[in-house]
Amino acid sequence: MHARRMRGWGGVGAMALVCVLALSFMLLLPWTQSRGDGSTGTGGPGVAEGTHAVDASCQSPEKQTLSPSATDGPTIAAIKARTGEKRKLIVGVDQNSFRWGYRDPNNTGAALEGFDIDLVRRIAEVILGDRNAVQFKAIPTNQRVPAIQEGRVDMVVRTMTITCDRLKDVAFSAPYFRTGQQVLAPKSSSITGYDDTLAKKKICTAAGSTANTQLTGDLKAGKLPASADISTTVPNQLDCLVRLQLGEVDAVVTDGALAASQAAQDPTVELKGAAFTAEYYGVAMKKDADDLVRRVNQILVEYRANGWQRSYTDWLSATLGSDSATSMPPAPQYLRTS
Repeated sequence: MHARRMRGWGGVGAMALVCVLALSFMLLLPWTQSRGDGSTGTGGPGVAEGTHAVDASCQSPEKQTLSPSATDGPTIAAIKARTGEKRKLIVGVDQNSFRWGYRDPNNTGAALEGFDIDLVRRIAEVILGDRNAVQFKAIPTNQRVPAIQEGRVDMVVRTMTITCDRLKDVAFSAPYFRTGQQVLAPKSSSITGYDDTLAKKKICTAAGSTANTQLTGDLKAGKLPASADISTTVPNQLDCLVRLQLGEVDAVVTDGALAASQAAQDPTVELKGAAFTAEYYGVAMKKDADDLVRRVNQILVEYRANGWQRSYTDWLSATLGSDSATSMPPAPQYLRTS
């Protein structure tokens, strides 16, 4: 573990300041900037007319991806055709998820870093020959799919779970990380997990997240106490931690991988109970960009063999452990298409 990456994150007061700064910076970041100069998207000429057909039953969304290929197609050709300063891979990321995609104020320039950022740089290195040939765009949780559909980014690498509903709107790579939904609450809380102790509790989720979808469905199905209040939703998942710190909610439900990093930031909160879902993160791309999907899947084949484990050790082993189910990359499976 790189020691410089771990300093300065203890204490509620410091964390609150970081959260405020991160949220302020997010509001100023130009994720909605104009596409008029042609440098922020992949729409228009060169976008692949693909044949990506998702299995109608979609029982295992993490398997609904195309087989790997190192062959360039029209989408990749359009990316490579960008010139000068615009010759970059445009990627939607998070900038305030500790150890995934964040800006460490202890580092000079507070450059983006983390597990997701390492993967982005590997993709840029293979496609464009330069790991720094990336234009990062910080986007809120609820804007990940629109950013892809509207051509504001080439892809999103932002702890984004592969789901059947999302596969209707975007394409995904093979999974690069396995996680599951968990409850985060103050250590002093009577909440013990995703169970009846959530009765009469206010729970925060990010709008457009799998956690929000899960809780909404479970409340309707009677799998969550009827008195649980899930009305608090926020644009970014980290906003839920701020609400929790301010006492405005009693618990947060999010991916366990993210929750563990947030617990590392604030020693007054902890994970409550085990994960109650099994989910997989994937790289999201435009639905018909088949050549880009295949290329990313080829990059992931190589990354799992050389790079994934080093990145996990650097960023996630301190909170998720070195011998857990998450400490190995998930095995890919692909659609049987030509």
